[in-house]
Amino acid sequence: MPFLGAHLSIAGGVSNAVAAATKLGCTALQIFTKSPNSWAAKPIDPADAAQFKRAVKAAGLRYPTAHDSYLINLASPDDAAFQKSIDALVIELERAEQLGLSYLVSHPGAHNGSGEAAGLKRVAAGLDAVRKRCKGFKVKLLVETTAGSGTCLGGPFEHLQRILGGVKDASWLGVCLDTCHIFAAGYPIGTPKQYEETFGLFGDVVGFEHLKLFHVNDSVPGLGSRVDRHAGLGLGQIGIEFFRRLVTDPRFRDLPMVLETPKEADDGTDMDPVNLGVLRGFLSEAVGA
Repeated sequence: MPFLGAHLSIAGGVSNAVAAATKLGCTALQIFTKSPNSWAAKPIDPADAAQFKRAVKAAGLRYPTAHDSYLINLASPDDAAFQKSIDALVIELERAEQLGLSYLVSHPGAHNGSGEAAGLKRVAAGLDAVRKRCKGFKVKLLVETTAGSGTCLGGPFEHLQRILGGVKDASWLGVCLDTCHIFAAGYPIGTPKQYEETFGLFGDVVGFEHLKLFHVNDSVPGLGSRVDRHAGLGLGQIGIEFFRRLVTDPRFRDLPMVLETPKEADDGTDMDPVNLGVLRGFLSEAVGA
């Protein structure tokens, strides 16, 4: 079965996220290693990193993952911003490597008016520059599907294919598929037919061999809105049956699936246990069927 988890806070110490994951019964985990809205980062204390790795192992968590800074933009046509993004992504990878993470998730970036072709070429060049400075790292960088807002790249599956095909070495790269994002980007997934057609297209264009991680989120806006706003499972526009199909799809049984859904309901209810319970319920029903 897939490894289920959530994006959890490292407030008070990076190992606190592991404790929270254990309390939730998670088998996967995603964190930020620093503020996602800041370029600066306090170095990770080696003792804290060692404690985190011990905690992950003791908890039996698989594929521990981080998401990088939202400020990084490898598609930027501005040379200064492009270089700053390369430097920042190298630091993010160094931190992920220090923590022994499996994956670092990164958005492709926005071309800011230079055009899709130029932006995608820029991303590939940026990734090559990053790889040159991070040789020998075990952590893989996962390029994430996006809602395609504004000039953001990563909405069409073809963008991911062109990035993976445009780098000198794709062996250290993979793909993170966000369910809210692909729906917002215009890929219908609600009905069984739509589900099979969209994932069939992903397999044809990108290739399932590159798919390493799911972000499991419902969508507040409708199909093709190009607006990135996550909802709890069954509380958005995708439809709850999609999540049943996803979590029980044998093609994805060995992959991590991480929630990035809202943490609290309007009445203050903690929603991570609720959303994880939905997915676990689907798995239990499938086993008992």
